[in-house]
Amino acid sequence: MSGGRIEVCLVGAGPRGLSLLERLCAQERRSPRSGTVTVHVIDPDPPGAGRVWRPTQSRHLLMNTVASQVTVFTDASVQIKGPLEPGPSLYQWARALGDIAAASGATSLNDAALSEARALGPDTYPTRALYGQYLTWAFRHVAANAPAHVSVQVHKARAVGLVDGDATIGGSGPQTVLLDDGTLLTGLSAVVLAQGHVPVRLTPAEQELAGFAAGHGLTYIPPANPADVDLSSIAPGESVLLRGLGLNFFDYMALFSHGRGGTFARVGDRLVYRPSGREPRLFAGSRRGVPYQARGENEKGPHGRYAPRLLTAEYVAALRTPATAREPIRFGTGLWSLIAMEVQSVYYETLLATRETPARIADFANRYLDAAPGEDEQRLLDEAGIAPAERWDWERVARPYDTGDLRDLAAFRAWLRGYLDEDVRKAHEGNVSGPFKAALDILRDLRNEVRLAVDHGGLDAASHRDELDGWYTPLNAYLSIGPPASRIEEMAALIDAGVLEVTGPGMRVGTDPEGPAFVCTSSEIPDVLVRATALVEGRLPDIDLRRTADPLMGQLLRTGQCRPYRVPGADGRDYETGGLAVTERPYNLLDACGRAHPRRFAYGVPTESVHWVTAAGIRPGVGSVTLEDSDVIAAAVLALPAPQPPPVRLPEQVVLTGQGTAAGVTS
Repeated sequence: MSGGRIEVCLVGAGPRGLSLLERLCAQERRSPRSGTVTVHVIDPDPPGAGRVWRPTQSRHLLMNTVASQVTVFTDASVQIKGPLEPGPSLYQWARALGDIAAASGATSLNDAALSEARALGPDTYPTRALYGQYLTWAFRHVAANAPAHVSVQVHKARAVGLVDGDATIGGSGPQTVLLDDGTLLTGLSAVVLAQGHVPVRLTPAEQELAGFAAGHGLTYIPPANPADVDLSSIAPGESVLLRGLGLNFFDYMALFSHGRGGTFARVGDRLVYRPSGREPRLFAGSRRGVPYQARGENEKGPHGRYAPRLLTAEYVAALRTPATAREPIRFGTGLWSLIAMEVQSVYYETLLATRETPARIADFANRYLDAAPGEDEQRLLDEAGIAPAERWDWERVARPYDTGDLRDLAAFRAWLRGYLDEDVRKAHEGNVSGPFKAALDILRDLRNEVRLAVDHGGLDAASHRDELDGWYTPLNAYLSIGPPASRIEEMAALIDAGVLEVTGPGMRVGTDPEGPAFVCTSSEIPDVLVRATALVEGRLPDIDLRRTADPLMGQLLRTGQCRPYRVPGADGRDYETGGLAVTERPYNLLDACGRAHPRRFAYGVPTESVHWVTAAGIRPGVGSVTLEDSDVIAAAVLALPAPQPPPVRLPEQVVLTGQGTAAGVTS
């Protein structure tokens, strides 16, 4: 251990910032590199939870992951060079708190959180607020147990500027970060950007809708985290359009029902909604026209994960090896056929579980995975006694209705109610025992292998744009990251109560200045016509550095210190994404000229497109990519040589101005 000093700045104190702090502490505990390590943690929201998971948000909002499959700590499944320092999962933490409270009455949780913690099971979907309390506890635990030479300083502020402390030596010298409260952090050895979803400016279409609403006294809510939105201006009985039927839709649905005082009660085998009278009238639709698939009840425990048989890490490594890669990878030909066969095989194996012996099923699976699509595959299914009506059909899975179901809104409504009931029934069959949900869960289990294949320009530019971003990613979201089955039941109950109408596929939203109103029609159902005084975008904002409204990201982009990621194309035409460009591990930030900055790192949601599905959480027992990333970045930060001494006075570019910003650093 040297006698020097290291100062590190973590921008963003949500789950990734917390994970990085934990890894810094763990590595310094085992092998101290410096006499003093100071970690500056920058976030205006609660450290550990950040804004998205803050404990004060509505307790009506749920996670879409069960409690036993959520953690922030390392375990033996994680392939890292740093030390393993296990800790409790969300479920284990909640159970321990419940036991402590029962024995002594002592707890840091409020009554609502304590009640939830006591009732929480390993396969319960927790509230986001409870997860935020777990993250808050974990941050305090990590900081309080940091090695004696490591100190953690929390700055409840927002970073608005980042520059080299000495412009003449650039990345060899210390880094300087400006906060929105005027604080200037100087002499930093490294800066790690670990933000989650950062704000973006509205698109031209969104600006037009916002302007129309403002000019006509209507309400327009652009893409946002529903927990951040004030819905109080929407009156009881008001007609509201909800565009989107994904996870954000279910959040708004909960806030407009549970959050308005309505209650759900089970009457026989059906859930019934009892309105409070304060609900608006909801009209929801999307391009697909049906909600995300309910998650199958968890039968995999905390750590269960399907082991791929075709799309293996070894296959992907060979696919990406320059010596064997004859042409750029296209998702449709290099990956999709294997993903589809993995999913279909699990579906058929599970379907046969009640009909055949394990040995015969294993033989079927081996032959099926070797079969050529088409006649060979169909012949094998015939031999197994799988009827045509039982066979997997991707077109039917992606678009589950028939033309007749769309002849008018009444026909679609009748079809949808049966579809929702069937979705709940399939979810209750489980993600191992139920053929359909077991198959869909394979998409979730294959994420790591897909990441290995597509991250850092694994696909050709056109394939990344059209096949991954334009097709597979939304299909994967629809099929594998949906809500708990309870939300689908609630949706059905709201339809029955007349609170919610689903307008079907092909949703189109326009404006009528004569009304004035937002107008909804459908490209596929002829008699859909809804006029509403409020329009809510039921999705999160796109991840797009080019439209960033985050002060720090904006400053870096304007000054050429970062750039959007471009996927290279074999034909010379690159695909510019909205992701923040970084190197491969340890994810050094790239400037406008493509140069890696040795003292700046970034990972997580802003790097989407460089990495795939960055919003996924940390799961125990399955080799979490996030934990591996955190360990690699922590090691790189601690291995940096001490920055060259700063000049006698601060360079002009970071001298504070009277407006609380730095000259050359615009907030």
